[in-house]
Order: sequence, then C-alpha cells, then structure tokens
Amino acid sequence: MRGQKTPSSSSSSSSSSWFSHFCSSALRTKPVNSPLDTVLVSRNSTDALVRRLGLLDLILIGVGASIGAGIFVVTGTVARDAGPGVTCSFILAGLSCVLNALCYAELASRLPAVVGGAYLYAYSAFNELTAFLVFGQLMIDYHIGAASIARSLASYVVTILEMFPVFKDNIPSWIGHGGEEFFGGTLSINLLAPFLLALLTVILCLGVGESSIVNSFMTVLKVIIVIIVIFVGAFEVDVSNWSPFAPHGVKEILTGATIVFFAYVGFDAVANSAEESRRPQRDLPLGIIGSLLICIALYIGVCLVITGMVPYYLLGEDAPLAEAFSSKGLKFVSILISIGAVAGLTTTLLVGLYVQSRLYLGLGRDGLLPSLFSKVHPTRHTPIHSQVWVGIVAGVLGGLFNVHMLSHILSVGALTGYSVVSACVLALRWKDKTVSQFSSRWTSAWREGVLCIVTVACCGFAVGIFYRFSASYFFLVVAVVIAILATTALCCRQAYTDPPGFSCPGVPIVPAVCVFFNMFLFAQLHHEAWVRFVVLSIIMVGIYAFYGQYHAKPGSDESIIYQRAPSEATR
Repeated sequence: MRGQKTPSSSSSSSSSSWFSHFCSSALRTKPVNSPLDTVLVSRNSTDALVRRLGLLDLILIGVGASIGAGIFVVTGTVARDAGPGVTCSFILAGLSCVLNALCYAELASRLPAVVGGAYLYAYSAFNELTAFLVFGQLMIDYHIGAASIARSLASYVVTILEMFPVFKDNIPSWIGHGGEEFFGGTLSINLLAPFLLALLTVILCLGVGESSIVNSFMTVLKVIIVIIVIFVGAFEVDVSNWSPFAPHGVKEILTGATIVFFAYVGFDAVANSAEESRRPQRDLPLGIIGSLLICIALYIGVCLVITGMVPYYLLGEDAPLAEAFSSKGLKFVSILISIGAVAGLTTTLLVGLYVQSRLYLGLGRDGLLPSLFSKVHPTRHTPIHSQVWVGIVAGVLGGLFNVHMLSHILSVGALTGYSVVSACVLALRWKDKTVSQFSSRWTSAWREGVLCIVTVACCGFAVGIFYRFSASYFFLVVAVVIAILATTALCCRQAYTDPPGFSCPGVPIVPAVCVFFNMFLFAQLHHEAWVRFVVLSIIMVGIYAFYGQYHAKPGSDESIIYQRAPSEATR
C-alpha cells in the first residue's frame, strides 16, 4: 500500500542512518582550549591527578624511557656493519628525533595540560577515529614491548644472581632465563617477568611521587654507569681503530641510522606526563628536548669508546661493550654494565607502564573505553584501574609467551605517533588562521593541506621501499621531487600563525621532513609489521563502530569541570 515502507526500504534506511552516524561521529574533534586557561580536573579535587613533577623529573622520565640495555648492545652490533661511522649513524638519527621532538614540544605547550599525548593531539587536530587508531597502534607497541622488556629484565636479574655461588646453575629456566617451553614453544613459562611487572605496578599505584623517586634513582644510577664506562674506556682508546671511518661506505651509515633511530624512542613519554607536571607549558618542551639531547650525548660517547677500544670487525654480537672491556682486562666494568642494564630496563619498563595507564585514562574520560578506566584513586591520585589492567596484560604476555618473537612488528606505533604529531602541528596552525571562517573555500584549503601531507607521507614510504630494495635512482628522485612539490604547496598555499607558548621552528618544512623520514623508516620495518598495521587498524575501526561512536564524549561531560591553571606569576 502507498505510504507503507517495505522491509527492504526500512533496512536500507537503517543502514544509511547507521553509516551517517558513524561518519559524523568519526569526524568529531575535541575542542581545543588555551593551556593557560583550562586544566581538566574532576569535580571532586581528590579524584584528580596531582601536579608533582618538576623539570628534572620530566627529563629523567624521558631519559629513563629512552635508554635501556640497548645502549650497551645496539651501539656495538650496528658498529659491526657501519664501522666507526656508527657515530654518524647515531648523530643522524638523533637529529631526526630532535625534529620530531620539536613538534611534540609545540603541542605539549599549546594544548591543555591533560593526559593523552599523541592521541590527544590527533583528536584535537584531526578527528575522533584518527585518534582512536593512533591509540591502538601505540598500545600494541606498549603491551608487547612491556612484556618483552620484562623478560629481558628477568634474564639480567638472574645473570646477576648467578654471580653468587649459591645461585650458580641452580636457577631453572622457568624462573627467569628465557622460559620453559611447552606445546612446541607456543607457551613459554617465565615466573620472574610477571613478578617484576607486579612489583612495578604496585609502585606506580602508590602515587606519581613514589614512582618518580624510583625512576629518578634508577635513571641517575644508569647514567652514572654509562659515564663511568665512557670515562674508563676513553683511556683505552686507540685512535687508529677509527680508520677507516666508513669501511663499507656511506650507505651502511645511513642504514645504521634507520636502525638506531629506535634507540631514541621514549622521549614522547614526557608529553603523557602533562597533567602531573607543575609547570606544563614551560617544563614539557624543556623536558622533551632536554632528555633527548642527553640521550644523544650518551650514545655518541659510547660509540666513540667502543669503536676506539676494539677494531669494529672484532666486536662481539651479544654483548659487544662488555666483551670489549673484558679484552682489556677490565672485567669489573662488565659487572657495572650488567647493573646498568638492569637499571636501564627497569626505568624503561616503569615509564612504559606509566604511559600506558595515562593513555587508558584519557580514553576512559572521553568515553572511547569503558568508564572504569577513567577512575582515579581519591587519595593516591593515580588511575589504579588502568594501571592494574596494563600490568595484568603485560604480566600474562610476559609470563606465558615468548614475546621476543614479536619484536619485529614493534615500532609501528612509535612511527605512526610521530608522523601524526608532526601533521597535527600543521593542521592546528591552519585552524588558527581560519577558526572563524566556515566557508567552502576554507574547507577546500584544509583538505588540500591534508592531501599534501598524505602525499609527503606516501613519497617517504616509496623512497624507503626503493632504497630498501635497491631500485633505480630514477624512482628515488621522482618520489623526492613530488615530496618537495607537496611541501612547497604547504609553504605557499596555506596560512600559518605562531601559537602561544613554545613554537616549532621552520613550519611547515620541519613537520613535513619529519613525516617524510618517519614513513621512510616505516618502509624499513619487517613486512609483517605492515600487515600488523593494516589488520590492527581494521580491528580498531570495528571496535569504534560498535562501541566507541556511541559512547564517546569529546566535549566536557557534566562530571568534569575546567579550572584555571595556576599562572607563572602566582607560583
């Protein structure tokens, strides 16, 4: 009959309505407020995170997250291929990270000092779905990384214990060394890893002040040991070992830079401490850049020492630095290196667990995850539910599975986060100029800018693929030229303003270079890492479609108020 809807038309209308709601929800953005005006807190101040972290605490968080046991290993392993030129590899990778750090520093200074980091920046600059995808990529890195680090830490702890005769050869493998494998290696039992994770989780639940003290002590110990290693090793350097400086050519130095880039990953943890920083607008940029510069200096020092002590082709594979000192009769330094490795892994794990809980807290507040994750303990002022959850996930993975086999699919989250953060700097600068212009011309200009960023990213990935598989230089040049043209369009066809607080220099060139190089590095990852990126993105879209879009609340909800942050003059 006329006027009656058929079942098929009703179903079609329902599907269209669902898709329309999905699109409108996915494209929502989080309102951006001035960091000098507002700070997110609970209506009950006892339920809020507390501002206890000073500049030194933030720097130590960055150093603690970035320098683990790798400083004693990766420097030597890369030097076997790059020769003494590994120093240049670390310098190039460090400079690239500095550019990324400048982008992080601007956004940390510009946006409200609340938890979220790259997720918050993507939510504010682009849209809800992009932010949720960034969170998913970061979180898989953090979960697998925490479990893997816990296993490595357990192995180092057992190694130190076995220095005592009572423990020598008396600790079974299922306690800490590797693990007892079952079902053809599907299960790998390791009891010490989850125990260490539980211990660090308890420390983090006690409060940010207590966990900061532990991190500061272990980080200072680690840095002192690295300085001792550099100082003692300097007296054993034979400058003739530095010649030839690049025995296998410049390409090996560049390849080495793509490998050691990930040794610096961790400085972004400082951005996730925003809500617990005393003076976020001043201290966050200084903490991000300061911690990275310290890491660069330490890595360069270790590189010069290890390549000067022993010819690069004689360096060991498993413990090159320790073996170098042992060959010089300095076995006590090898013991210090083991202690430094334990301290380094402890701080890396501690900060990793800390950052995860703050990310879960941010998504819980925004409704993209269950509200359980948004709860903050009334007296400890820590997100205990989120903290316990990340500890349980890491404990299960580290205690039951040999997650080292998954190490080749890591770093996707870091590169995704860095690329999106660099793009956020550009997008938020555009919004400054056109915040009151809602014309179709503005929309077109914004989309043109996004298209240019995507073009730069695609060109960076293409150059990385061509470089990896030694393709013709013609294709390399074409991709680079297209990236330059897209960057030129960003320079000439977009309007930018200087934001309040710290300002990243060289916009839009610096962020565009960051996006290009990050995607170049993305192309160097194992092909299974690319598969992981695609599969996880599809899964995250599904989770968002069936849960996130219906529960998200990008604006302030009625249980949350905004209070004015204390100004510099009143501190």
